[in-house]
Amino acid sequence: MQKLKREEIQTLIEKSYKCRKNILKMMRNGEGHIGGAFSSLDILTVLYNKILRHNPDQPKWPDRDRFILSAGHKCLALYSVLADQGYFAEEILWKYNTFDTPVAMHPEEKRLPGIEFSTGSLGHGLPVANAIALSARLDKKNYRVFVVLGDGECAEGSVWEAAMAAAHHKTDNLVIIVDKNGLQVNGRTDDIMSSSPLDEKFKAFGWSTRTINGHDFGQIFDTLSGVPFEKGKPSCIVANTVKCKGLPYGEDKYQFHHWHCELEEIDNAINLIGVEMGKELDKVGK
Repeated sequence: MQKLKREEIQTLIEKSYKCRKNILKMMRNGEGHIGGAFSSLDILTVLYNKILRHNPDQPKWPDRDRFILSAGHKCLALYSVLADQGYFAEEILWKYNTFDTPVAMHPEEKRLPGIEFSTGSLGHGLPVANAIALSARLDKKNYRVFVVLGDGECAEGSVWEAAMAAAHHKTDNLVIIVDKNGLQVNGRTDDIMSSSPLDEKFKAFGWSTRTINGHDFGQIFDTLSGVPFEKGKPSCIVANTVKCKGLPYGEDKYQFHHWHCELEEIDNAINLIGVEMGKELDKVGK
């Protein structure tokens, strides 16, 4: 299996932290779901730079792989990655949280290129993704469908209905990554509605599962490069992550699920992000 080179990992780190900085710049308008955006950002960075078959110049290219952000409130991560990939001009990001913006607080498929499905009401992404994966089979297409779920989102019953249906129909072109940061809007997921152990639950529903460090670029790439894990089974990756990863004073705090920030806090946060990027690059360089 192909492994990422050190230089490739360094580039992914730089891209991921550039996106974090852009998210903070977007939040100059006052608020956003920063916690889940930062926890899922390393996963999206690997997906769009190394895994997905996609073409920013042809967002609706028929043979593209599909990506659905089921946890739609994490869209700050998706917006920043799509802009970095060239789906739209970076300047559009600065319209976040303004009137009639194409970069709304939840993604809208008809407003922005690169968005496959409008999400926001939790638990809807996986059922839709399963239908898209089945459509590929009917159309004799070989594209794959990737979905990011939140661990808090897994309290939704529709997630498990879709999980059962996907296993029954053997949709092995369907891959989910659960961004398991352990927190949701009002506390620890295990305290509010525990879904642990997620890997065993999906396995019991007929999925082939893996558990990884969701901030280890090498692990993310290696695991995603190996899908489907088993022929005839959908694949589930449980990615252990840190809420608000990269912003030290926000990490692993539910209060940063949705952050109402003051304008003067943004520049300091951007500087801290730069320091954290340097630390990550130093680790890889050793």
